[in-house]
Amino acid sequence: MRVERLGQDKIRIFLTFDDLSERGIEKEDMWRDIPKVHELFNDMMEQAYHELGFEVSGPVAVEVFALPAQGMVVIVTRGKSGAKNEKEEEYDEDVYEMEVTLEESDLILYSFRDFEHMVEASHRINAMLTNGGSAYFYQGKYYLVLEEVDLDEERYNKLIAILSEYGEATPTTVYVLEEYGKVVIADDAVKEICRRFR
Repeated sequence: MRVERLGQDKIRIFLTFDDLSERGIEKEDMWRDIPKVHELFNDMMEQAYHELGFEVSGPVAVEVFALPAQGMVVIVTRGKSGAKNEKEEEYDEDVYEMEVTLEESDLILYSFRDFEHMVEASHRINAMLTNGGSAYFYQGKYYLVLEEVDLDEERYNKLIAILSEYGEATPTTVYVLEEYGKVVIADDAVKEICRRFR
């Protein structure tokens, strides 16, 4: 579980599928209102408090993005709570009002510490892809974003395994890359990289 601050009232938590399975939670459970998910949310809030000093009380908006083969990104935004008298606060201590939205993404998003690693990975996955996605540079790393990968499960898992050899799954969203990153190759990045770099 990785926690990072996005703003004064907003944090992002990256959960791998291992984080979920350690707690006996399936990906589909994140959609359900069950005690295990509440426990996970409490653990996330505790870690956010210890690492970032991020405290939650009152209304919270929770956005959950499922990333294929990588895990989940959970974005938690604190709502503005009106002033309360002390009587109310006593009862409110562990109560958050949660508004949860869920989005599933078919994007595959990997970061690479080094351009050379992205080049090597591209050569190994080139034959599997019809559309080579986009490449970005952001905060000292290179990112490869692949949309609409149409592969059977075995070849899809092989693709993920190869990407994981050279890079790592990232909680950075494509929106952040489009907004703050620098476009290295806008279209058909894998094919373009393979053409230009041997």
